[in-house]
Amino acid sequence: MSDLETRPEESLCESAGRPGPHAEFFPAREVPLGGVRGVTVHRSLPQRDLPTVGAWCFLDHFGSGSPANPEGHDIEPHPHIGLQTVTWPLDGRIRHRDSVGSDVEIWPRQLNLMTSGRGIAHSEYRVPGHSSGHGLQLWIALPGDKVAVAPHFEQHRDLPEFELPGAHGGSGVFGTVLIGTLGAATSPATAYTPIVGADLRVAAGSDVELPLDPEFEHAVLVIEGELTVDNTVVGPGGLFYLGSDRTGIRLHGTEGAHLLLVGGEPFGEDLVMWWNFVARSHEEIVDARNAWEKHDLDRFPDIAGHTPDQRIPAPPLPGLHLKPRKRRIGTAHS
Repeated sequence: MSDLETRPEESLCESAGRPGPHAEFFPAREVPLGGVRGVTVHRSLPQRDLPTVGAWCFLDHFGSGSPANPEGHDIEPHPHIGLQTVTWPLDGRIRHRDSVGSDVEIWPRQLNLMTSGRGIAHSEYRVPGHSSGHGLQLWIALPGDKVAVAPHFEQHRDLPEFELPGAHGGSGVFGTVLIGTLGAATSPATAYTPIVGADLRVAAGSDVELPLDPEFEHAVLVIEGELTVDNTVVGPGGLFYLGSDRTGIRLHGTEGAHLLLVGGEPFGEDLVMWWNFVARSHEEIVDARNAWEKHDLDRFPDIAGHTPDQRIPAPPLPGLHLKPRKRRIGTAHS
């Protein structure tokens, strides 16, 4: 799943300092991706007032039984720059192919991490006999000194897991660390900034303290169920932002819940995001778009098994240079 909006907004995501503790809910917005077998995703990042959480700059929740297209859809070749894509399927199967020669099936609960560097192209197709399912697609912004790193793809089938008991010895939380470190569990996935991403399943009737790095800002996305995070009831449908300077959060799940935790050191660089590109300036976006439209094979090599006419054309650029979009949270503590 990628950003296939036909008229993507261009925005400047300003750098952030440590915001301190927060407890604020940001609703997801429905984004129709279009196409012959179009699908609607629920996008929780970027938000107008919260463009990033650490280096996390994009978060889509796709599938989950969408009546418009329960089988999902195929995504033809398209480009990326300046980011890592994180694909975390919860069910279904996806065939991933890219311009560095990867051709793999993506299964549920396998981490698939694609680092674009200066430029990569990829496609995602449903595996015959399976839907493209239900899952999460996230982007991690690469820091300025790594934007030209050689593009590469990683698939991690064995990720570190942990279990925390409840406060009174009962059921607690079971976690899988996708990237970074949470507690004593560290993922083997390549990270270029201090970051964490973890899939958490909170047992029914649990009451547990989840440790956090106080240097990080954090947020949670509830995938299924409902739980109390500290003193706030949180359900599916958006991102609950926790801010920074927390050594832990209390999770209480009366009925049980499934959620994603994301966090990292507040990202210290301004970002320009448009379509499938993360850059530092409008000019970098223009250069990348032109390279894709001109079929520049040095920057975006062809993908084996695809013909040039399958490439998704880039949308038209906005007529004006971008204007800064202020980050409301975290700027006062820079």
